[in-house]
Amino acid sequence: MSDRKRTENFREHLGNVSEKGKRIWLYPKIIKGDLYKYRTWVSWVLLTFLFAGPFIKIQGRPFLLLNFVDREFVIFGTPFWPQDFFILAVALLTFILFIVLFTVIFGRVWCGWACPQTIFMEMVFRKIESWIEGNANKQRKLDDMPWNWEKVKKKGLKHIIFYLISFLIANIFLAYIIGSEALIEIITEPVSEHIVGFTSILVFSFVFYMVFAKLRELVCIMICPYGRLQGVMLDRNSIVVAYDNIRGEPRGKIRKNQDQSDKGDCIDCGLCVDVCPTGIDIRNGTQLECVNCTICIDACDSVMDKIKKPRGLIRFDSVENIENGIGFRWTTRIKAYIAVLVLLIGVFVAILATRSEFKAVLLRTPGTTPVVDQQGFVSNSYTMELVNKTYDDIRYNIKILNFDGANLIIPDNNGLLKGGKVEKKVLMIRIPHDMINSNRTTLEIEIERPDIGDTEVFETVFLSPLKRKE
Repeated sequence: MSDRKRTENFREHLGNVSEKGKRIWLYPKIIKGDLYKYRTWVSWVLLTFLFAGPFIKIQGRPFLLLNFVDREFVIFGTPFWPQDFFILAVALLTFILFIVLFTVIFGRVWCGWACPQTIFMEMVFRKIESWIEGNANKQRKLDDMPWNWEKVKKKGLKHIIFYLISFLIANIFLAYIIGSEALIEIITEPVSEHIVGFTSILVFSFVFYMVFAKLRELVCIMICPYGRLQGVMLDRNSIVVAYDNIRGEPRGKIRKNQDQSDKGDCIDCGLCVDVCPTGIDIRNGTQLECVNCTICIDACDSVMDKIKKPRGLIRFDSVENIENGIGFRWTTRIKAYIAVLVLLIGVFVAILATRSEFKAVLLRTPGTTPVVDQQGFVSNSYTMELVNKTYDDIRYNIKILNFDGANLIIPDNNGLLKGGKVEKKVLMIRIPHDMINSNRTTLEIEIERPDIGDTEVFETVFLSPLKRKE
């Protein structure tokens, strides 16, 4: 049985796997229709942004940095630190819910139009492959022929270029993690000084090469978790790339001098299958493997133009609208997603608006007790953690507000916190025993930032043994 043949059990196996469980290597044709042109424009914009991203600076800060090693994150030029993890968590939840909502309404458009995997595969590597090896038929013949000089030359050139591009992508990918300056150091300085960084680049290069040279559509079908989840997100109301079976069936070839009135508009040319990068037949209905790349729409439209039929036999539409003529509806599920998304956006904006660039936490030093020295002073030990969430140095002063006789001692304190740094200071507070009337005295500790006139006041408890009566 042909691998392309439409069968009733198409959902029981993948489009790129034979009935014996062997992978079918796909040779999708490239059709340059209107949607392909729009995808190309979108791809060039996104690729430009992707490669320029690590080198864009906003007030001297990276536009985007995701340094998981040093736990430093910069998003749109705003730095975030481990203390801001809850902000990043809210942002991630908001982004995930937005993708879910977008998928519920518009299907897997992200995969076909914006996912880096699809953009690189279809707009970069696939084009290079076609340039070197020829169209889909020529690629198939080249793979089937025995090894000779032509095959070695074409395959060798293709894979060398594939690896070089993968090497470039790996460098850019690493720049998003360690920063463009650190990447330039790895590139310009001796390899012996950056063994870890250079090894990381080689590992990433090999991974990307394997993805685009070997795995290809398997990433979208089997590896990507988003692709696996779309089955629970789509419903009959979702707008997806769909085949109009009402208009297209029963399909049949056009034959000269034959009555076609009993046939649908689909002429069973199979071009929609030939161009599919995941090897499915969209005429079987919405399938997990479909990435909504829309190339089957361009292919079908080109055929409809040739046979003088209206375009749109394959189009963006919902199953409900095709079968029952019911247009898009705001279902309860969509409204619930929107409500939660708006709530998360509100929380995220509120957190950002109230986020402090300078944070201080004052705690009593664990395991310590009040000490009465020979001079008649009672001492308590505290630990203060100072966090600078900016790249600028911050000056500060610490003083006690409500107890004139208290002495504040901070060893090695210069009143300066470097940008992006976290410091722990040990504070010692000494009060004459004669001035203490309670074993628990509430003290107010003020941290002042004289450069901007900002102050923050903390309350803490000063412990002391009561003085014995004579």
